[in-house]
Amino acid sequence: MKRVVNFLSHPLFIVLTILTADQWSKFWIKTNMFLGEEFPVLGDWFIIHFTENNGMAFGIEFAGEYGKLFLTLFRIIVVTVIGIYLFRLPKKTTSKGLLITGSLIFAGAVGNIIDSVFYGVIFDESYNQVATFLPESGGYSPLLYGKVVDMLYFPLMDGFFPDWLPIWGGQHFLFFRPVFNIADSAITVGIFSLLIFQRKFFKNL
Repeated sequence: MKRVVNFLSHPLFIVLTILTADQWSKFWIKTNMFLGEEFPVLGDWFIIHFTENNGMAFGIEFAGEYGKLFLTLFRIIVVTVIGIYLFRLPKKTTSKGLLITGSLIFAGAVGNIIDSVFYGVIFDESYNQVATFLPESGGYSPLLYGKVVDMLYFPLMDGFFPDWLPIWGGQHFLFFRPVFNIADSAITVGIFSLLIFQRKFFKNL
């Protein structure tokens, strides 16, 4: 049992599992749906909704063509630093939790980098059509300018703020509005876990 746990929590296994799930889901979306198409999974609470973004996690945009290039290059630098850090950590004395959270963040970052670097080259546009993998006419953008594929949508609460509430009174709200992907989820879980358990994770370093 201990060997199984050690295998499942091994950084390489975590990274490969997340990357496989992330890229498989994005590839399926790109080759089976067009932009804006959606279908329910769990009623109105969990929806697969195909969207793409030029920016950061959860659909946040980063301004302009040069902003997009900067963000892609910045991601590559950050993920390289994280990868080197994880590789150099002493495995025997390092907290397993730190290795797991680091692997989650690393895998999520790599997953979105793959989209940004390669998807513009290997897919054509998804506007009003299902994208073609390796189209003869070429992709929709140059290398490093691809869009990140998002599809996980959880509109759990939909309603209006009470009128007596300052500033937002009477306005419509939707929780949770952002559409994201498996890579975003891995990054978010890794970062929050790191913040919550940082004292425990770093006590032996």
